[in-house]
Amino acid sequence: MGVMAVYALLPLFWLLVNSTKTQSSLFSSFGLWFSGDFALWDNVAGTLTYNDGEFLRWLANTVLYVVVGAGGATFLATLAGYGLAKFEFPGKRGVFAVVLGAVAVPGTALAVPTFLMFSQMGLTNTPWSVIIPSLISPFGLYLVWIYARESVPTEVLEAARMDGAGEFRTFFTISLRMLAPGFITVLLFTVVATWNNYFLPLIMLSQSTWYPLTVGLNSWNAQASTAGGDAIYNLVITGSLLTIVPIVGAFLFLQRYWQSGLSAGSVK
Repeated sequence: MGVMAVYALLPLFWLLVNSTKTQSSLFSSFGLWFSGDFALWDNVAGTLTYNDGEFLRWLANTVLYVVVGAGGATFLATLAGYGLAKFEFPGKRGVFAVVLGAVAVPGTALAVPTFLMFSQMGLTNTPWSVIIPSLISPFGLYLVWIYARESVPTEVLEAARMDGAGEFRTFFTISLRMLAPGFITVLLFTVVATWNNYFLPLIMLSQSTWYPLTVGLNSWNAQASTAGGDAIYNLVITGSLLTIVPIVGAFLFLQRYWQSGLSAGSVK
């Protein structure tokens, strides 16, 4: 347990320590302890204002991809999982097999075919090339499917139908409340996956205007190796520290629902 804690927390400690150093002291001091002038606030100001504040633009792009992509993926997964769990229709077993197969396929294997398809459609280098693939979450669909099957009693749905409630009203007023822990759990997974998404934006976007934080910070890091490039490792490290703050906050806020969602099935 102690080894796992060190393995998980040591990179964060290294990131925090080195974000307080200047560019020159990064390479002249011990990496796991503070040294020289305390330059954290100067680094934060430099990160937010460097190159006309493009870090803030990348942050806004990332928030856009998370809100639309992860939010949309969670909503679609909830609708589809609920429908598969509570409705009977021809081909349901085939859909089940397709979903399971999609869960087993890594996203990187589909990145190049997705790029070729979006290139033919003229959507590359636009936000849609990142948002549309993010709307599909086979794992989220499967998770909601399993959760809805156990947490939404069929008798409750039949009682609502006998009282004259339509399917949409039944879903939004009754079923969605019962699905809340599963919904939050899927939302947490999709938010983290979209926030950390790197490979898909890297191949889809050619202009930095629409970069998310992951690709933008890598471009800052890579410019030091180009001819005449400006080495800004202190800003890259500070930007990485700022990047994880929102996702840590979201995780701490949502983890209570996540834990309740995971434990609900075991209690049943």
